[in-house]
Amino acid sequence: MMSITSLRAGCTALSFATAVVAAVSVGPATAQDTCANRGQLDTLYCDANNDLVADVPPANRQRDPSTMIFAYTPVEDPAVYSNIFKPLMDFMGTCTGKRWVYFPVQSNSAQIEAMRSGRLHVAGFSTGPTGFAVNIAGAVPFAAKGSSAGVRGYNLLAIVKADSPFQKLADLKGKKVAHTSPSSNSGNLAPRALFPAEGLTPVTDYQPIMSGGHDRSVLGVNTGDYDMGAVASDVFERMGNRGTVKPENFRVIYKSTIFPTSSFAHAHDLAPALAGKVKQCFYDFKFPAEMVKEFNGDDRFLPITYQKDWAPVREVAEKTNTPYNRAAYEAEAKREAEAAARRAAQPAAAPAPAAPAAVPAPRP
Repeated sequence: MMSITSLRAGCTALSFATAVVAAVSVGPATAQDTCANRGQLDTLYCDANNDLVADVPPANRQRDPSTMIFAYTPVEDPAVYSNIFKPLMDFMGTCTGKRWVYFPVQSNSAQIEAMRSGRLHVAGFSTGPTGFAVNIAGAVPFAAKGSSAGVRGYNLLAIVKADSPFQKLADLKGKKVAHTSPSSNSGNLAPRALFPAEGLTPVTDYQPIMSGGHDRSVLGVNTGDYDMGAVASDVFERMGNRGTVKPENFRVIYKSTIFPTSSFAHAHDLAPALAGKVKQCFYDFKFPAEMVKEFNGDDRFLPITYQKDWAPVREVAEKTNTPYNRAAYEAEAKREAEAAARRAAQPAAAPAPAAPAAVPAPRP
């Protein structure tokens, strides 16, 4: 398993501040002594009640830290969310009586490894990587953003420039098509599962170019680096709302059915009383105006379960033969570190697209 130390080489922002590390210096989880059922979970965990997430370990392995570390998915520039989540961090501190620290991560694998190794207690994971977080890191999803209408979903969009000649997916054969990262649902796995029925088969009809993120794909289409990008609708909408891009400069030539958006999960080994408090505080939190604007009208966290709400995502993973297992996770962590190293070596003024992925990547 790739360690946090090795991941730093590809992404300098992965280092925890010394004070934060000291506050949460906890060793990695240890394997369960006995396990009647494990399912797809890593050997560190057990699922005796068959709910697809790791069981709470015995009392001597439970944690009740004085400082809680929180991280949000690196689906976009992590720096954007440091201020956005400050009201939540302040509220959680008051509600739980503990100090809460927001930690920006630069890759999905770094975020998952941080929870697996005991350095991350609560996190918002992107849709596809949620499966890795559950199986590899012992994450227990409990909430998603939403409103009075219910839990927020999103669509896979295929976007092209408004003045491009492309009208349907089949027009993109042999063209420059951006996927985001191997573990992304809408940015990689869903296109592999859904595009063939529309006359465009990834790898056969084009070589997916891993852009490194939904925002990078959107910007790449905007500048002409890519002919088309497969992106999450909520990210695309947020970039338009912020003024990062002009929506009228794009056309959507494909829109999927709804997928669940990012999950918020706690580490499986938090003391039950603390885990319960964390969940209730999340459900009690009311988004301030700046968060409502940032998250497209969502104003609250609503209860979810991985077993029920992530069923469509697991179905895509099964259809694309991309299991949420250790081997696939380690392969993705290696790719993410290599992509980060490539980006770091590029001129700051004009980042270039990543190299095409030669073979199908094994992860949503």
